Amino acid sequence: MPPAIELSGVTKRFSDQVALDGIDLTVDHGAFCVLLGPSGCGKSTLLRTAAGLENPTSGAIRIAGKLVADVARGLHVAPGARDLGMVFQSYALWPHKTVRENITWPLRIAGLAEAERKSRLIEVAEMLNITPYLARYPSELSGGQQQRVAIARAIAPRPSLLLFDEPLSNLDARLRVEMRTELLTLHRQTDSTIVYVTHDQVEAMTMATQIVVMNEGRIEQDAATATLLSEPQTAFVAGFVGNPPANLLTLRRNGTGWALGAQTIAFHSLPLDHETVRAMVRPARIGLAKQPGERRVAARFVEALPFGAQHFIQLESDAGRITALVDDWQARAYGSGLYVELPARPDAVFDSDGARLT
Repeated sequence: MPPAIELSGVTKRFSDQVALDGIDLTVDHGAFCVLLGPSGCGKSTLLRTAAGLENPTSGAIRIAGKLVADVARGLHVAPGARDLGMVFQSYALWPHKTVRENITWPLRIAGLAEAERKSRLIEVAEMLNITPYLARYPSELSGGQQQRVAIARAIAPRPSLLLFDEPLSNLDARLRVEMRTELLTLHRQTDSTIVYVTHDQVEAMTMATQIVVMNEGRIEQDAATATLLSEPQTAFVAGFVGNPPANLLTLRRNGTGWALGAQTIAFHSLPLDHETVRAMVRPARIGLAKQPGERRVAARFVEALPFGAQHFIQLESDAGRITALVDDWQARAYGSGLYVELPARPDAVFDSDGARLT
């Protein structure tokens, strides 16, 4: 069986700005793929290009094995012929149509008989708990109810691929949690393939079977949640994924040791063929001390953020900002004269360009 969606060398430019830079991506059938990254990284552009709402500048796109875009051949299949459904951040419901009409209109356009339209309407309305609202207009619904209607409209034609562009960002925290659960249930019930855009790491990590981390129009890493956390392949992923993300310390070779700011640190297992590296150290592996030592760096307390029975401590050193995860009593005990204690070995090492070395 061919992949649900496959992008090969897809580039998208807006004037002199490169929004997508040679994207290669494969999403298998049944996956819940999340495009994760900061604002402006290209994730929504990628989704819109896959949907046919934007034309790629170069490259090719296949959906379920069917070629739907190929710049070299001058091919661009219209969005309506790509067998996909899309849910937008803004819901995009027709305000002059009832919920029933919003859901059945795409089915009518597709030429389905009245009996089949009615059957699918009942099916998706029950699935998303919106049956009582079928006679209402969008203005008579809450934000969560409108989003359910938008999802129902997208899945009613039973497309092979569902695309979601930050669909929960307009909802309050409680509704976001509820809708995550409903989307996971929907994914299981429909056995559909979902590609979902978000900048919210909690959404990504609680729902995805595949997370694609993007930055500046490129894919930094494509992996499962556990792999992103345990084996980040770039410095960007290490510094972006996680709560809080890992510390990235810039080290410069100083004879047989490594200089961190103005201090030489006895780190082990670092590559000696690089003059400058970036060492990843997780907050839980950083300690606090009152006296200087072999791997201790002078620091100034900035703030403490509670995390259950522990605290995330933000500290400022001449090597930059450092985050430590410490026990509650430690957070209260230290004031001035503070040192950050680093482990003997970092969790990972990246070169000066951000590529993983170890």
